[in-house]
Amino acid sequence: MSALPLLKSFSAPPICEKEVLRYAGCREADENILALLRSCTEEAAECFTYNVCYRVCDLSVSGAVCDFGAFSVESETLSQNLSASSRAIIFAATVGTGIDRLISKYSRISPARAVILQALGAERIEALCDAFCREMENELGGRHTPRRSPGYGDISLSVQHDIFSVLDAPRKIGLSLNDSLLMSPTKSVTAFIGVS
Repeated sequence: MSALPLLKSFSAPPICEKEVLRYAGCREADENILALLRSCTEEAAECFTYNVCYRVCDLSVSGAVCDFGAFSVESETLSQNLSASSRAIIFAATVGTGIDRLISKYSRISPARAVILQALGAERIEALCDAFCREMENELGGRHTPRRSPGYGDISLSVQHDIFSVLDAPRKIGLSLNDSLLMSPTKSVTAFIGVS
């Protein structure tokens, strides 16, 4: 495993309005919804940060157990995803607390705006994860597996404790974990990627 957690910061990836609308549950968007989306996008633009902390480690998979060196995870879902990989990337990504504050503000005074901001936050964190994965593919080469996160399939949410420990996520990117294993800021992701 890399000696210390590494940090990457990104500029804002392009926004996909279609994805934002999908996260908001809008199958069809009229002019009013598009106007609301663009107004929310403009208001929220300055509140996002795009930060990722990560480690690259050697990986061994035996049955349903994935051994990352510092900790192991027992999961059929994860072992199937990583079975052809010799290394893994463990990462945590966040777009910051600004969007949480905006969502909280508008949930009281404009529920429709709050829904669009929630969806925008979801699209932004996914876009950040995609940008990080592309960059790591360029840096490390090889084939990379789709990312898998705690809570996906049979990957226990309790794995969050191990991820936070090896990444030092609170100090590196200001990401915290509560007693219910929920992250703050809420628009954040932890995940594993296999590298062949």
